Amino acid sequence: MRYTSYRNLGETLMLTFYSFGPGANSLKPMMALYEKELEFEHKLLDPRKFEHHSDWYKKINPRGQVPALDDDGRIVTESTVICEYLEDAHPTEVKLRPSDPYDVAQMRIWTKWVDEYFCWCVSTIGWQRHVGKMVQHLSDDEFEEMVKKIPVPEQQVKWRRARQGFPQDMIDEEMRKIGVSVRKLDDHLADHEWLAGEVYSLADICNFSTANGMQFGFPEFVSKEKTPHLLRWIEQINARPAVKKIFAEVPREF
Repeated sequence: MRYTSYRNLGETLMLTFYSFGPGANSLKPMMALYEKELEFEHKLLDPRKFEHHSDWYKKINPRGQVPALDDDGRIVTESTVICEYLEDAHPTEVKLRPSDPYDVAQMRIWTKWVDEYFCWCVSTIGWQRHVGKMVQHLSDDEFEEMVKKIPVPEQQVKWRRARQGFPQDMIDEEMRKIGVSVRKLDDHLADHEWLAGEVYSLADICNFSTANGMQFGFPEFVSKEKTPHLLRWIEQINARPAVKKIFAEVPREF
């Protein structure tokens, strides 16, 4: 756990960030925090213990989801929104948005796409492969008690599907969407170093948080032969000092 503080206008303020660690949606704001070198307290929740569904955490985020940011008592949720909030509320010399309004619009198109399309298809496969296994050891009664604590009905449905196994036609469709997604990224990155405005931005951070490691988890889609430009971009972001620091400092044990 990381304890630091943020100072503004003579007052000592504390940013507290709640996450599952450096992966998926939790990774997005974490990358923004590290890139901007903001001081914050990092509280890691253990999804295996369903801490995000505990009463104490639901007082912070009533939806029982991570990540969440507490900025001196002001709670911000939704990973991409947190990233945008940090840019506006805590400006630094490091800028994670392009300067040109058109390029900012392109950045937001990319963040909208990953939130509404790319992240969802990858997430479903992740639930099928990994998340569902977290509840296989529970009895039916124990599982239902856990589900009752989930405040979002759609998430209750997703947990039940993950425990039972998603229908094969759904898995096939999500895999098709993953193929579409990586081709879209690779095609764009063939002609551009970064996704928006030729600068490293939240477009890259948000898409990287989903794409990172796909060469290992989805080698049928992502490889040097099939998606060389996407792989170059993934490796380039992994080489950034802030990203190296995240993976060196924050546990990935969940």
